[in-house]
Amino acid sequence: MSKLNPFKGFQSSPAIIPMAVMVYIRFPLSLRNVDDLLHERGIDVSHETIRFWWHRFGPIFAAEIRRISDRIWRARRVIFRCMHATSPLTLCCMLAAPPLALSAAHAGEACHVAVGKLRYDDDIACFRDPANRDGLLGAIKFISFDDAGRMFLSLGGGVRQRYEYTQDPLFGAGPQDEAGVWLQRYTIHGDLHLGPHLRIFGELSSGLETGREGGPSPVDENRLALQNGLVDLSVAPTDASDLTLRIGRQELRYGASRLIDARDGQNVRRTFDAARTILEVPDWRIDGFAGSPRATRPGVFDDAWNDDQILWGVYATGASERLPAGALDLYYLGFHDDAAAYVQGTAEEERHTVGARFWGAIGAWDWDWEAVYQFGSFGRGDIAAWFVASDTGFRLADVPWRPRVALSANIASGDADPSDPDLGTFNPLFPRGDLFSEAPILGPRNFFNFRPFLIIHPTDRWSLTTDVNFFWRMKTKDGVYSPGGQIVRAPNGSGERFVGSAISMKSSYEIVEDLAFTAKYTHFFAGDFIRATGPANDTDFVELTLEWWF
Repeated sequence: MSKLNPFKGFQSSPAIIPMAVMVYIRFPLSLRNVDDLLHERGIDVSHETIRFWWHRFGPIFAAEIRRISDRIWRARRVIFRCMHATSPLTLCCMLAAPPLALSAAHAGEACHVAVGKLRYDDDIACFRDPANRDGLLGAIKFISFDDAGRMFLSLGGGVRQRYEYTQDPLFGAGPQDEAGVWLQRYTIHGDLHLGPHLRIFGELSSGLETGREGGPSPVDENRLALQNGLVDLSVAPTDASDLTLRIGRQELRYGASRLIDARDGQNVRRTFDAARTILEVPDWRIDGFAGSPRATRPGVFDDAWNDDQILWGVYATGASERLPAGALDLYYLGFHDDAAAYVQGTAEEERHTVGARFWGAIGAWDWDWEAVYQFGSFGRGDIAAWFVASDTGFRLADVPWRPRVALSANIASGDADPSDPDLGTFNPLFPRGDLFSEAPILGPRNFFNFRPFLIIHPTDRWSLTTDVNFFWRMKTKDGVYSPGGQIVRAPNGSGERFVGSAISMKSSYEIVEDLAFTAKYTHFFAGDFIRATGPANDTDFVELTLEWWF
């Protein structure tokens, strides 16, 4: 059984990606310096693509760089001398670093889109080669306006069809859909680069719903809307840094999506009207941002500015030689909500979040650990809340089906006394809905969650996941909440802690390049707390998704 290829779906050579990221991490070069270095050697890759590679693979490569062989270390020292030599940089490095010369692009091979979590992060480097622009897809992915390929337009989009059915939503307390719900999502985008310093990205999205009892929710339907509409202004303050100012409507996603995510699981993705600065220096990327989540409405171009909520903060991620392995995220997030609702009541909330995330891999082991503390004000009271999350796994890459066995354990604080004006309930802000279970039923507020799971790969295109989830309340005077923050069940005087357990199965199959089918099933067993406080039917959840992107 072959090992899992980390570059699957990336059309650039597996020799180019690690070398480009390694050079950026280890030496005082900006993204544009690396772009220029590759361009002079006939490898046409934009600095945006290198940024995407670094964000995706940087921490993994950083760990490997610290254990790299003496031969590669000698090559790196030669590259370093090249950067300070009087002879032409390209000639010196071509002689010193033959791995880059061995493979440029896969000229003439079929190209496919390496889709990012956010579509403005797509990797389209393969299409920069004119030999790879045959057919309709090649014609629209890279429309060049100059011979150098620095001014170009890239078009893309996607279609998602989903059927979902929930038996006994909210444990029997919610409205029952008669035959399930059909959710449709259509997107189209254009990415215009007017040289190395100016970029305009726009994306339209249409989300449609059929079958929801009581009509669509705000995350079900938005018939036509501007999903992303942003302008990038980029400069290189020094030879070793890049600075981008990004203004406009834009999706945000940071870290493991525990606090800020575009919410792809729902039919209507989350987006923000925001201003953002992105500073990239060797080993680190630092984002500063401020804005408001879009006020989503179901009609055509009728979304509005959200006057009720504001998000601002600084998020830094990088790899340091001081770390034994892996990468580190450090962040501060500020949040204001005019009418935040908890079991304690509804009041104005201003919350400050500080946190750290340590993640990476060594050999067969991988980990993603995060710790968060929150303080601020809620009405007349003070906020003191916290959250600890962990995901630790072990992958057997050399055995059939390449199984990964993992354990996720997560604790979020709750409120000890709703009659006290102070608030202890953690607020996950804008998280991914299915982060703690395949079925988005409970969110990280006042809970302890324990989840062992197994992932196997019967083929390179097919993965299977199965898990068991257990949920308890942290504080008996507080209730349980949905991923979006709605109160699922108030405490109602119950002293029971066990909320319930769930078993889930997920199958993901890549039918062909850029077309995938996913099936999910979850059965949630109502626990002692649910049985003691109201309707207590077990909940079944089925989801079938077919998605195509270009």
